[in-house]
Amino acid sequence: MKKIGIIMVLLLAFSCKEKAKEAATETQEVSAEDTQEQVADEWTTLFDGNSFDGWHFYNAEGVTEPWKLEDGAMVFYPPSDRPEGASYNIVTDKDYTNFVLSLEWKISEGGNSGIFWGISEEEKFGQPYQTGPEIQVLDDDGHPDAKNGTTHQAGALYDMIAPSTKAVKPAGEWNMVEIQIDHESNAGHVILNGSKIVEFPVHGEAWDAMVADSKFADWEGFGVFKTGKIGLQDHGDIVAYRNIKIKEL
Repeated sequence: MKKIGIIMVLLLAFSCKEKAKEAATETQEVSAEDTQEQVADEWTTLFDGNSFDGWHFYNAEGVTEPWKLEDGAMVFYPPSDRPEGASYNIVTDKDYTNFVLSLEWKISEGGNSGIFWGISEEEKFGQPYQTGPEIQVLDDDGHPDAKNGTTHQAGALYDMIAPSTKAVKPAGEWNMVEIQIDHESNAGHVILNGSKIVEFPVHGEAWDAMVADSKFADWEGFGVFKTGKIGLQDHGDIVAYRNIKIKEL
């Protein structure tokens, strides 16, 4: 009887130990799931491929033609009968300060566009590029601006910092870009198709020096707004954007 009792105690202890392991494993699995959900929740979708909700024409309302929705992308088709002085740049409804922006872009052959941040919609500014710095979207092989220096090529901080390597895909192919703007750490970067090609400060003396050495040196308001809208440029060429999301820092 004593032996049976000892065996029963050992079996009970082993069973309790296994249950404790199972509970710990379940807790770890739940924690991992929670962590994954938290990471996923950090990103906010800015364009879901189905509507222009969250966007509007610069200094106007809503988004209509010549922007269209096609195959999960927003596509700009320059109108042949464009009214004199008309532009169709679009910007986010919301303002952002510190963030990581992720999206895909595809430019037409010989095409030009751009991605802005820090845009002000004050009436005295007629275009997003008057205040918002630009990451260049370009067909490097087919657009003449690419021959105006490497700071005008795809992925560049336009007219200020050139890409460190050629990572852009040919016209007609999708490019994945990540743009970070962080005023807390005073650091910005561009990752194009998996390669970090541009790094830069986003304010302060070093930023001011870059602006002073660019075409924007005498532009009132350029690059001075830490908080502003994100914009996509109408440069008169067909361009498409998709899978747009943002993570605020």
